[in-house]
Amino acid sequence: MARIPFIAGNWKLNLSVAEGVALVQGLKDKVPAGVEVAVCPTFVALYPVAQAAKGSSVGVGAQDCYWKETGAFTGEVSPTFIADAGAQYVVLGHSERRQFFNETDQTVNQKLKAVLAKGLVPIVCIGETLTEREGGQLEAVLKRQVVGALDGIPAAQLETLVIAYEPVWAIGTGKVATTQQAQDAHAFVRAQLRAVVGELADRVRIQYGGSVKPDNAKELLGQPDVDGALVGGASLKLADFAAIVAAAKA
Repeated sequence: MARIPFIAGNWKLNLSVAEGVALVQGLKDKVPAGVEVAVCPTFVALYPVAQAAKGSSVGVGAQDCYWKETGAFTGEVSPTFIADAGAQYVVLGHSERRQFFNETDQTVNQKLKAVLAKGLVPIVCIGETLTEREGGQLEAVLKRQVVGALDGIPAAQLETLVIAYEPVWAIGTGKVATTQQAQDAHAFVRAQLRAVVGELADRVRIQYGGSVKPDNAKELLGQPDVDGALVGGASLKLADFAAIVAAAKA
């Protein structure tokens, strides 16, 4: 089944407000028909970047959220506030959140429920470390993360779900999974989704993330189960990100 390619740029802790606005303004006329594109700035840049993207084909997402709407949760941001800032997407469970900020499959699940309830599009990140891959745990890790994230959520509520498969060992390292490794992992994830949500698995888009660049994007995106990319470093440069977006159309 044909799935619309989705390219999202995760800016992480990079780009000032002015730099983010400038990048989006340059990107607006570089999104081809038939490709979905979003950028995910820091929380402080969310509103101005969303304003800069307004009326264009560039969507905007947050890099994380909290599952409570309001309350005594210093430093947290709820899906309601994210939507109010003009965002449409939320990245959940990124490996850096898991590694540095104690994110677990259970907290990803709570956040996913909150994001869906607000009508935002979730980008749920999964992926194995190098130790896990070399230890033969790839499939066990991916299955645990998929099942844990979706626990207790009916398939009918997951129509907008996006999964981002990011082998942790390839994020920011310059290492990239081979096209076959990427395809095999994506096919396995889709099989796990099918076991959990049935036929919806054929409509869920699974992005690849991990040192995606203009020179490898076309080959990676050409794999049958790779439906887009969650781009890190290359999304910080307009020319590089635009080239990856163009590769999704090719």
